[in-house]
Amino acid sequence: MTGTQPRVVALCGSLRDESRTRIALHRVLSATAGAGGTTTLLDLRALELPMLNAETEAGSEDTERLTATIAEADSVVLGTPNYHGSYSGALKNALDHCGREELADTTVGLLEVAGGEFPGTALAHLRAVCRTLHAWTLPTEVAIPESPTRITDDDVQDPEVADRLDRLGRELVAYADVAQVPGRTRADPTPQTSD
Repeated sequence: MTGTQPRVVALCGSLRDESRTRIALHRVLSATAGAGGTTTLLDLRALELPMLNAETEAGSEDTERLTATIAEADSVVLGTPNYHGSYSGALKNALDHCGREELADTTVGLLEVAGGEFPGTALAHLRAVCRTLHAWTLPTEVAIPESPTRITDDDVQDPEVADRLDRLGRELVAYADVAQVPGRTRADPTPQTSD
């Protein structure tokens, strides 16, 4: 982390224009800003990301923007709608373009928004992806069931959900350097020991 303001990036995995996931992420980022962080929302609607083809090195300008923004973040919050018990294909493709170079030792918060009763599985899947990429996921995560009754066009109406989103936003700042130990930096993934 550089300076005193952690850089927090939200990655919105919903492509819907009136996305409840995006509204919830705005709530998280508002709490982040209130806790002293700088915020950026990466909206996948605005990025043209090709489907990842591991056979080619060619990316796009938007791919480079995505990976550079994630790599510069001190904390990242991944927001997704629940699609068939997992996270969205748009978010999967965005994460496929990122690797350990972008996410290792980064604090990550998780948010899932479901139209029905049983959210949570997408969070488990994202946690596994983050672990593979050597990121640090926060214990606080937010799963919002029956979101049409809890989120309106402009804000979160359920006080308990709103409080949890605010807590997640604050923790993205408080734990932005959770992976840092004495003698260790992102560029040096092995801890330094004294002789």
